[in-house]
Amino acid sequence: MEKTLFSSSSKMRHLIRENSSILMVMSRFGVSLGFGDKTVAEVCEEQHIHTGTFLAVSNFICFGEIADDDLSLGALLSYLRQSHSFFMDFKLPSIRRSLLESIDCSGSDHLATLILRFYDEYVAEMRAHMKYEEEVLFTYVEKLVQGILPDDAQIGMLAQKHNHSEAKLKELKDIIVRYYPQRQNNNMLFSVLFDIINCEQDIKSHTMVEDQLFVPAVERFEESLRDAPINSEDSNADSEDGEALSNREKDVVVCIAKGMSSKEIADALCISVNTVTTHRRNINAKLQIRSQSGLAIYAIVNGLVNIEDLKPENIQHF
Repeated sequence: MEKTLFSSSSKMRHLIRENSSILMVMSRFGVSLGFGDKTVAEVCEEQHIHTGTFLAVSNFICFGEIADDDLSLGALLSYLRQSHSFFMDFKLPSIRRSLLESIDCSGSDHLATLILRFYDEYVAEMRAHMKYEEEVLFTYVEKLVQGILPDDAQIGMLAQKHNHSEAKLKELKDIIVRYYPQRQNNNMLFSVLFDIINCEQDIKSHTMVEDQLFVPAVERFEESLRDAPINSEDSNADSEDGEALSNREKDVVVCIAKGMSSKEIADALCISVNTVTTHRRNINAKLQIRSQSGLAIYAIVNGLVNIEDLKPENIQHF
């Protein structure tokens, strides 16, 4: 059966019906409940949430679908920060309290003491991991959003330095299941195991959002900043009434003028299709020219391409 992705016209409550994990997504985006039968677009607009980013994360969590053509880096950064706060300030302390109630940590049960120590070590690792992201990765991305591109760092290099510790939570669950002895009433222990399993899955989803949505989005932003025109006396500002195109944007204009598709442009320039889309959006905004024929004329007039280089079928549109 073909999956139907969530869209801006989907009823917000239907997302929860499809997958209860969307409740956590809503929480981290700051969605307030009580939205009745309103659509995703209506709820996001009313509550000042970036619709494209909310849908991208929701569709990724539910269907594993990566749709990153309408992502707000700021909105995604805020979502990840709220995720960190949920895990470190609420969920992980809550699990520890439940562990204390479900196993004998008075000192006589050495296995229980070791289990609690194992959990505390795991939480310390997670805290260090998230602190690194907050102080290094997220601070770096904030500078990018402000238009500052450091010379000595890239998100790919930084992301390689953070360790994923979610596997340790799975190991803790397995230790309890395999080795902790049966008690007369294990309701609390089974309950905390259920919480650990849910938290393990939640952290795994969080990590995948970081790796497959956030890092690629930052990489595209890095590239767009590298290609941005430099404001100096030596810069090639060849547009009198508009913002100058970067060298890479000029390359894209030439490819468009020649009638190349986004996929062909991506292959020719060794960039991703998503990056081509970003460049086209920036070109349209700077030149206020959206048609292929209009961009071809611009390229000819500004000496970016010779009319002899264009395909006959493209010339006939002029």
